[in-house]
Amino acid sequence: MSELSVKHLLGIKYLNEKDIQLIFETADHFKEVINRSIKKVPSLRDITIANIFFENSTRTKLSFELAEKRLSADVINFSAGQSSVKKGETLIDTVNNILSMKVDMVVMRHPNPGAGIFLSRHVKASIVNAGDGAHEHPTQALLDSYSIREKLGDVSGKNVVIVGDILHSRVALSNIFALKLQGANVKVCGPKTLLPKYIESLGVGVETDLRKALNWCDVANMLRIQNERLDISYFPTTREYTQQFGVNKKLLDSLDKEIVIMHPGPINRGVEITTDVADSKQSIILNQVENGVAVRMAVIYLLASKIK
Repeated sequence: MSELSVKHLLGIKYLNEKDIQLIFETADHFKEVINRSIKKVPSLRDITIANIFFENSTRTKLSFELAEKRLSADVINFSAGQSSVKKGETLIDTVNNILSMKVDMVVMRHPNPGAGIFLSRHVKASIVNAGDGAHEHPTQALLDSYSIREKLGDVSGKNVVIVGDILHSRVALSNIFALKLQGANVKVCGPKTLLPKYIESLGVGVETDLRKALNWCDVANMLRIQNERLDISYFPTTREYTQQFGVNKKLLDSLDKEIVIMHPGPINRGVEITTDVADSKQSIILNQVENGVAVRMAVIYLLASKIK
């Protein structure tokens, strides 16, 4: 059996193309499993996984938890918001306490970029980065690419535009790495204030006109405006942002071709996309959610096979 080239999933930038293909082939198998009447497999019956979330997350946390339970792993959930972290306990103390419970794998979301890397150097468990600050969110990028592959047959050669707040988005960075690795053409589109200065050095194009970007692409990944990360105002008003960078059905129908619409969620309906776009046949947002479980099952299963 093929195996991953890495012991941890810290970011897409540490993977190679073979790793991504292996994750996708494994996810194909698990997608079949989760559509059966009995949705569980006993693959990880002897593995204990701790989900440690130092930042609130509903969707990602639920998706990981479901993936772990579908694989029959033992699951420990730990929300830093309700824990000793608030009393001044450090990241390493928290993790050592959890590891003393004999945990094999840690799925962690943390507000500081590089938290997962720091952790991987200090603990024996396998680490899965569930988002570290504005740095990376590898499983989101994998499920996004997997959803494109499912819809269009392949990622290679496709034109993908990522629209919105690129500056604060770990989803954007991981997606750029993953899409480039698979041979897609990538552009970013958004207000100049929300595009990082270094973005072109990653081999992506920049487009500030949304209509041009949409006419160019096969797939548009619409990012959420992350009000919680915007410590200063990067654009005048939400209404103005929506007028320039929001997608509505009228705009979608006026394009030269039919494009695929994606969104990592949760959606600010009426801001990045309108309800009729989110619920249209061009949207694969619900497929992304379903694929998230299969892809996370694949990642956990493949990493667990390196633990034994």
